[in-house]
Amino acid sequence: MYAESLADALVQGMRDSGACVGAVYLPEPGGGVLRLAVLSGVPWEVAAPWGRVALGATTPVADAVRERRLVWLGSQEELARRYPQMALVLPYPFVLAAAPITTDGTQWGGLVLQWSASHPERLRERERDAIGEVCRRMGAMLRSAADSGHPVVHDAEPLLVPAPGADPSRPARTQSGQEFAERLPGGCCALDMDGRIAFVTATAATLLGAALPELLGARLWEVLPWLNDPVAEDRYRAAVLSRRPTSFTALRPPDRWLSFRLYPDGSGVSVRIAPVLAAQAPDAALSPAPAPPSATGRAAALYHLMHLAATLTEAAGVQDVVDRVADLVLPATGAQALALMTAEDGRLRIIGHRGYSADLMSRFDAAPLTSATPAVRCLTTGVPTFFADFAELKRAYPPAVLQDDMAAWAFLPLITSGRPVGSLVLAYDRSRPFTAEERAVLTSLAGLIAQALDRARLYDAKNRLAHSLQAGLLPHTLPRMPGLDVAARYLPAGHGMGIGGDFYDLIRLDDTTAAAAIGDVQGHNVQAAALMGQVRTAVHATAGSSPGEVLARTNRLLTDLDPGLFTSCLYVHLDLARHHACLATAGHPPPLLRHPGGRTEVLRLPPGLLLGIDATATYPATEITLPPGAVLVLYTDGLVEVPGVDLDEVVDDLAGRLARAGDQPVEALADTLVRDARECAHRIDDVALLVIHPR
Repeated sequence: MYAESLADALVQGMRDSGACVGAVYLPEPGGGVLRLAVLSGVPWEVAAPWGRVALGATTPVADAVRERRLVWLGSQEELARRYPQMALVLPYPFVLAAAPITTDGTQWGGLVLQWSASHPERLRERERDAIGEVCRRMGAMLRSAADSGHPVVHDAEPLLVPAPGADPSRPARTQSGQEFAERLPGGCCALDMDGRIAFVTATAATLLGAALPELLGARLWEVLPWLNDPVAEDRYRAAVLSRRPTSFTALRPPDRWLSFRLYPDGSGVSVRIAPVLAAQAPDAALSPAPAPPSATGRAAALYHLMHLAATLTEAAGVQDVVDRVADLVLPATGAQALALMTAEDGRLRIIGHRGYSADLMSRFDAAPLTSATPAVRCLTTGVPTFFADFAELKRAYPPAVLQDDMAAWAFLPLITSGRPVGSLVLAYDRSRPFTAEERAVLTSLAGLIAQALDRARLYDAKNRLAHSLQAGLLPHTLPRMPGLDVAARYLPAGHGMGIGGDFYDLIRLDDTTAAAAIGDVQGHNVQAAALMGQVRTAVHATAGSSPGEVLARTNRLLTDLDPGLFTSCLYVHLDLARHHACLATAGHPPPLLRHPGGRTEVLRLPPGLLLGIDATATYPATEITLPPGAVLVLYTDGLVEVPGVDLDEVVDDLAGRLARAGDQPVEALADTLVRDARECAHRIDDVALLVIHPR
């Protein structure tokens, strides 16, 4: 019910805004990935490469959801500048908007709307209002679904709905329309939004050299081998995405040239077909050779493979590569299942699969590299093998038993720098001849995946090293003190090596006094982490002095070291016996104080310079009352920073969350405060948090 309501809301939003294409993305369970749930205005095949989008990816909808803002792309030039990889795959003129779907601070998903290339570069006010209204409406629906215990679930493919103005109940052929079209010079046909022929005149069939029954319901480039080249399908995609007329010419063997003019709208594409005069015909020698009948959809394969190549350049760890390969390779190759494997400790390990059951994969996982199977053999020899049917596979491997109900297989070694790093198995539900051209494409595909997998392994190794270094520099435990509860959290940034300069500390001075510190060294590298260790050491060495003196001494040390990096720091002296605290800051975000009665305030302390800038800088101190039951929260800017949002606004929002959290234990309170940051897949900075609660 809710999915259909979302579809209705999308179509209404497209109607109100004048958009010709619309899509709704919803988060997968666990977060981190957006899945296309509802689609209108383009075929699923065109949108399939963007069926799943990592929340951390550089795409319009991911940016809109992650940064909670409207993303507007008013021209192809702007698309190329801001999203070059997307522009490489979609070199067609159109304008696009992406917006987050939210209610009361909760993220429910993202909306994408697209207009034809004739749209002005600026978003009109009524269109902006329509986007806001449809996002509010969808947010209310999704919240209601979640509250009712029936959240909208994802299907493998999105719910496809007709665009505004399309009437699926209208007959594709009527007698009067047929007669009208037949009287026109040349031939014509109508393609639905999936590129299939819904109507064709007898004249067009004659020009194409095919019978009417074999044309109806088929795609032109699939039923006519001489049209199976990238140009024809590319022009169809250009018409569908830009909503502009386009054209191309093609040679019908042996020597007849035809012109095709495509006129698109929201319901499909009208095509005029006419012979080209001999004087205007291109040189037949320059025309690409007709494709063999088996190699259908070459443009579609190139389209998907180009998207895969662009996507893999952004993949980080091994799991990221696995997810992207699983999402994109099946539509790129026409396969129904895949398994991705690597060699570990003399065994073949399955690290990802799609289209196969987990139970089946468990039977093949951990197979010894000495076993006589095609997956092992292609990895150990580095030679790809292709089996057009099971009989062919059985001849090569007599012990083989059909277990996956598939009919053809490609076993591809993943080779980089001359060494195998794994293997890829593609399975098809029908027998397949695997032409020389297709074998070359699949082998190139395996090469792309191998390079990405090799980079990902190196990334993971560096990331493990980074986390080990980070863990060694931060305190393993915080000292226990009577009358004081403290909780700390540290979350590394969602990109890069994971080495940052954020730190926190609690230093016991005696039974009733302690020092707390939190800071942030500029940068995300080994140098920043090393400097963070030096700052912690300096604070420890001077702890017990007044807060202003501790920061001044640490500042002089950093200035003498001249590391080229600056550091923010907040230092607090806690006197539990007197229920008192003294604070000083060196350019650090303001702490939060929740009073025992629940009133919460932002402590905007007198500012001090960042550490490491001026050796003579001074740091004024501020004294506050800290009674039992109060909560003092120290944090780094990664917890609150949101691109494009004023820092004071997001700090006030954090204070509001602290006030609403109630009297939770400090560990639960710390989890509450970092929850939003933890669920963000692409944080741009580290997060450190220290929650102090005197009892």
